[in-house]
Amino acid sequence: MSQNGVHILIFPLPAQGHILPLLDFTHQLLLHGFKITILVTPKNVPILDPLISTHPSVKTLVFPFPGHPSLPAGIENVKDVGNAGGPAIVVGLSKLRGPIVEWFKAQSNPPVAIVYDFILGWTQDLAQEVSVPGFVFYTSGALLISIIIDFWKNFEAYKDLGLVELNGLPKSPRFVREHLPPVCLKFKEDDPTWEIIRNGFIANTRSFGSIFNTFEALESDYLGFLKKELGHERVYSIGPINLVGGPGRIGKSYEANEKVFTWLDECPNESVLYVAFGSQKLLTKAQMEALTIGLEKSGVRFILVVKQLTAQQEEQGFGSVPQGFEERISGRGLVIKGWAPQVEILGHGAVGGFLSHCGWNSFLEAIVAGVVILGWPMEADQFINTWLLVDNMKTSVRVCEGSDSVPDPIELGRKINEAMSNDLFKERAKKMRDEAYEAVKIGGRSKRDLDFIVRELAQLKS
Repeated sequence: MSQNGVHILIFPLPAQGHILPLLDFTHQLLLHGFKITILVTPKNVPILDPLISTHPSVKTLVFPFPGHPSLPAGIENVKDVGNAGGPAIVVGLSKLRGPIVEWFKAQSNPPVAIVYDFILGWTQDLAQEVSVPGFVFYTSGALLISIIIDFWKNFEAYKDLGLVELNGLPKSPRFVREHLPPVCLKFKEDDPTWEIIRNGFIANTRSFGSIFNTFEALESDYLGFLKKELGHERVYSIGPINLVGGPGRIGKSYEANEKVFTWLDECPNESVLYVAFGSQKLLTKAQMEALTIGLEKSGVRFILVVKQLTAQQEEQGFGSVPQGFEERISGRGLVIKGWAPQVEILGHGAVGGFLSHCGWNSFLEAIVAGVVILGWPMEADQFINTWLLVDNMKTSVRVCEGSDSVPDPIELGRKINEAMSNDLFKERAKKMRDEAYEAVKIGGRSKRDLDFIVRELAQLKS
């Protein structure tokens, strides 16, 4: 426990998949008696509601969002612009450095450490300026960060390669260029936005400690690589953080989806495939058509989560569920339009597989549920996460890849059917689930690392 409420500043990136794991970690710090201030811009304050209602002692530090020339007025969260707008949000937030330094100077009891999202790497220089340790919180896996560090180190050698072979990393992963992380792919030399982002990633390597939402059995090779690369042992794996328990989520109630669970209760064990592509991704008409035909042809029970499209999105060529589909699959499949209680659905005994874009949070939720992942990576770190499970650990299958790819529906149906009846995959998925649970138990590696961080922070003095 932090006996006299050691004060920590938390600085999340305003993006759904980033802010929620960091708030789960913050919840753990609050349980250990720390005094917490969270830095956000006005429109992101409501995301903190579940945490603040559980821990009324949490303080918020709200600064107006400075904006960026490429962002429409009033945009403060990545979900409103998609991943492509992320760099502009990061650069907009970097203009807060001066006001944050001033705020520190004005405090009688200033924070003694900053825990910040890894995309906001410029915060590490801010931490040095106010003479407190910076802890970088990685909402993605250790493999992704190992690749990014190796890429910057060998930038000239990798610059023009169509196929990048990372022979300096354990297991020598290789990727076609367009499957590399966006920060490597889109980087433009001498572009001020990208320089801020690259310098931020480099600054992260100077942080006092690196905290990962992952676990040893999943990524021991890459956690070990990073310890060697950074030259110290303060590389912590505390995940899956959603298993440790958090302050709750904003979303429609479980009751609103009662019919989904009633339907699942009537399905045989591990017979249902859950299909969802995260909070950002919309499928085109052609992709939606191929997916729905594939599901129909597979003969497998399924739940398909689709977004409600605006008229503008339909005009832009995004697809809804084809007419007549729901009638044809009635009894064997369900379509959920809008929000779905993903964790609860994946955790139901009737669900045996998850057709996913393989974003890190969905990826961990599937591992915790012990279901087989059918990967359709589209962007960001998703190709890398898929490589980890499909090529490296052989626990999953890739059914398609690329944000514009349209799978062959017959082939997709066959792959779904095969994956859902593959006992070896099911066995490996359950083994991985058990290892995740072991990690967060007392004596487990993730629990020990969380305790280490608490001790490190509790010893800091203002």
